[in-house]
Amino acid sequence: MGLLTEGGYPYASGEGGQWCDQLVRGLPGHDFEICALSRRARQDAGGWCDLPEHVRRVRTAPLWGDPAGAVGRAHRSYGRRERRRFGAYFAGLAEALTATVEPGPDDRKDQAYRFADALHGLADLARDAGGLGSALRSEQALRILETACRTPGSHPAAYGIRVADLLAVTALLERALRPLSLDWYGTDTDRGLAGVDLCHATTAGPAALPGLLAKRFFGTPFLVTEYEVRLRAYYLNSAASAAGLSLPVRTLLSAFHRQLTAEIYARADIITPGDAQVRRWQERCGADPERLRTVHPGLDPAPYEGAGERAEAGDGTDDGRTVLWTGGNADPFLWEALAALRQAEPEVRLRIAAPPLPGVQPAFGVSYAPEATPDTYAAGTVVVLAGGAETFPRPLVEAMLCGRAAVAPDCATVREVIGGTGLVVPPRDPAALAEGCLELLHDPGRRARLGAAARARALELFTTERHVTDFHGLYLELISRAPARESAADPSVPFSHAAEARAPIDLASRQSSPTWAGRP
Repeated sequence: MGLLTEGGYPYASGEGGQWCDQLVRGLPGHDFEICALSRRARQDAGGWCDLPEHVRRVRTAPLWGDPAGAVGRAHRSYGRRERRRFGAYFAGLAEALTATVEPGPDDRKDQAYRFADALHGLADLARDAGGLGSALRSEQALRILETACRTPGSHPAAYGIRVADLLAVTALLERALRPLSLDWYGTDTDRGLAGVDLCHATTAGPAALPGLLAKRFFGTPFLVTEYEVRLRAYYLNSAASAAGLSLPVRTLLSAFHRQLTAEIYARADIITPGDAQVRRWQERCGADPERLRTVHPGLDPAPYEGAGERAEAGDGTDDGRTVLWTGGNADPFLWEALAALRQAEPEVRLRIAAPPLPGVQPAFGVSYAPEATPDTYAAGTVVVLAGGAETFPRPLVEAMLCGRAAVAPDCATVREVIGGTGLVVPPRDPAALAEGCLELLHDPGRRARLGAAARARALELFTTERHVTDFHGLYLELISRAPARESAADPSVPFSHAAEARAPIDLASRQSSPTWAGRP
């Protein structure tokens, strides 16, 4: 299995490494080859996490620094024919990035076709010529991109591009397209990705490019998993760092990432969103709903078994009046909800599962827990999820595994996770949040029933075992649908070909033919 990552596993400081590690360790019957892209020098310096024995090989490449030493292969200068090929393909890419897309579906399809044709043409050129790094940062690339930006009909934001903007765009495109130039796709001495049975990309960004090429070159099945939509994260990060990039640069890069995401979704055999919110984003970005399979993140239930079993037995350690707040303590609605709770029930206590804010003195009846442990959940009568959750609500699942009834705002994927095992209130409504907490505080029977149902739901849907089992089934499905690939036999190994592998020779018929006549 070729596991393709970006800024994550197996780096010790990587993002999303936990679920990758769970997956790899949970499938000891499969061998893994990890192809990892790092995002910064500090990540490379941090080293890798501990890897199991069935990780046969780790290939790494940086998406930072000078491209000359990053691709792992010697790059030679382009000749006239290669420069001509590069000019044609890069011009197609530049036209696809600068075109103004009309609402009509035919225009969008034409733009997607031009982008895909240019991308795969550049991949072929990189494979033949040894890389694209120098070409993408060359004066030829600058002139082609400038011409596309100033062509009538190009995007208005791109028309006013400057030389500094052109340099920034080509440098960032080179880093994003660097996987096309890597030596991961097979050589005379190393089969590379030609030898894997399946490519599993953990993002629909540059890390998916090796899987895209392996599918094109070798017919390798291609699986894409996203627990956070790469394109959505790019849009949010661009908005946060808008001061550092001009409008033409942001426009061209947004067009590139949007079309790259659409191409990856179009070529992937199966796409696995982590929840319904990610699924909606993927569908809006062009993913085929028939190829989407939701695979929820999984948690190891073992640390929470004790708290969950005590809750089911009715032997809890809570005092019947403690509200546990998880997911952060900077929510402005926290203190408004607490005020409403204390007004209706003066004996209620609030425990916040987070370190105290610097310089803030705890209010009366408020205590802090450095982190949310099983004992922390067990000591809470009712668990409240902070209202700012934008991703999969892991603290909510932890509370469910501990058998605790929860009150959560209706945002992100809360309804999908909690189902009917807790109370869902309108977001950003402190009064509704306080009312939900009071309902559960005053009704121990209902609280116990919801807690038991929540634990059963979490054990069924959100465990590591379920997570690994789902991916194992997808692996087998994709491999079984892929055509068999016969590798050439090693001539140095005796009997590497079976006897029936060659058709028997009819010597009598050959000797009677004109070609064999007169030969001994």
